[in-house]
Amino acid sequence: MNPDLLWLAVLAFAVFGAILSGVPVLLAIAGAPTLIALLAATAGDFDLVFFQAVPQRVYGVMTNPLLLAVPLFVLMGLLLEKSGQAERMLKSLTAALGGNQSALAVSVVLVSALIAASTGIIGATIVMLGTITLPALLSAGVNKHMSSGLICASGTLGQIIPPSIVLILLGDQVSNAYFQAQQEAGNFAPDPVTVGDLFAGALIPGLLLVAFYAAYVLLKLRASPSRDQSAPVRTEISAGQLARNIAPTLGLIVAVLGSILLGIATPTEAASVGVAGAILIASAVESRPSLRIASACAALAVLLLGLRQAGLFGLEFSGGRIAWSLLTVISVSLTACAFALLLAAMVSLLRGGVLLPALRETVTITGMIFGIVIAAGILSLVFRGFDGDEHVAELLQSLPGGAYGMLLLTMLVIFLLGFILEFVEIIFIVVPIVGPIILQSDISPVWFAVLIALNLQTSFLTPPFGFALFYYRSVAPAEIRTADIYVAVIPFVAIQLLALALVAAFPALSTWLPAILF
Repeated sequence: MNPDLLWLAVLAFAVFGAILSGVPVLLAIAGAPTLIALLAATAGDFDLVFFQAVPQRVYGVMTNPLLLAVPLFVLMGLLLEKSGQAERMLKSLTAALGGNQSALAVSVVLVSALIAASTGIIGATIVMLGTITLPALLSAGVNKHMSSGLICASGTLGQIIPPSIVLILLGDQVSNAYFQAQQEAGNFAPDPVTVGDLFAGALIPGLLLVAFYAAYVLLKLRASPSRDQSAPVRTEISAGQLARNIAPTLGLIVAVLGSILLGIATPTEAASVGVAGAILIASAVESRPSLRIASACAALAVLLLGLRQAGLFGLEFSGGRIAWSLLTVISVSLTACAFALLLAAMVSLLRGGVLLPALRETVTITGMIFGIVIAAGILSLVFRGFDGDEHVAELLQSLPGGAYGMLLLTMLVIFLLGFILEFVEIIFIVVPIVGPIILQSDISPVWFAVLIALNLQTSFLTPPFGFALFYYRSVAPAEIRTADIYVAVIPFVAIQLLALALVAAFPALSTWLPAILF
């Protein structure tokens, strides 16, 4: 037997054994490969020179401008969640739309889509939905299976609806894989694949999924109405209050996502704007003075953008120095005022106990993501040291169906890995291995990435190890058993697979919008 294949089998057994034994994933996917590599080196089957690339890999991750968007989007979502803005948005929309059980159930789907676009944090979304909407759904007569499945499925929409952390990470890896694939195919100047492409590509499938969820809920509830179908669950809310609770967040989503899709800003720049907007929205509810500060800062920012678009704002340089003029002084002064107001809003959040918890959790989540990314890089080096990429290429190329056979097997492997691994590990382990092989064909990298995102979202729901199910279990009452949750999500898993099949059968669902916009 080929020694490389033997060591690869040992490597796979060691990594998955370490993960299943309860060892932290970061240590499992970095430590196990390192130990196997050292053992193989003593037997003369591994060249330790591969580890010389580790510092370069780490430096590359930490200086990647695209990955800088990850902590910014995480912070944006946490600020909206910690300040209670996401909860107010959820309660307001539920109150406005929930007149009977059907309207209430559909409102949960719509609110989840909005929260997904503003926070993208699945655990927080499911816990929030379970805490706020589950009692309302049950009291309206929606049975526990429908309620549980609806909340679990709706809470995972943050995986596919942009701006999504999953799509940002996929954008980085798919872009690298596509560039490598095209170079190997002889195309040394391929069109770049951007996160904006993936955001645009995932938008229609994400909205399609929302429509499927809503249609299923409506049909199911109308086919089997409960005795409490007409039970009043609506809470009165004025149009003004609804607008105050919804419009700021909706405007922020449009500004962030629109600036990326229209090519006005990079994902990192848009994420920075998102953080500033989230600070203003979160501080506006702290007190009336904070509301005035946030409003003034937002108005000043809009004014500065208008001046910039009109060509009246900006710094001019002459001989390497700023050419001061009255217009330049006014521009700098207005910018300084905007930053001062933003700083005042941050002080308000600090006093309100919102800023520090959000920053602390951002550091924790970002550290986890980047730690896993670096660990996956070590695993990748060891895998390549055993010629794993060549063996995978031989396996994929021997499959019937060509590139589409490779794609089908890849989707199956990702689906199975989703039972035991987080999306970060899957993206940074699987995509660098199979991406350069599959993308040498005529398969669209955007279509490839959207299929992976939908697949990862499905794995979050699939019993028995779907992470969404564990999040929901932590807030579900005792009368809803774990077995009930497993049964509840089966129809929604089927809907996910239907959406995945539709996007697979009709690639234009993911490629049409990017082609129009970019």
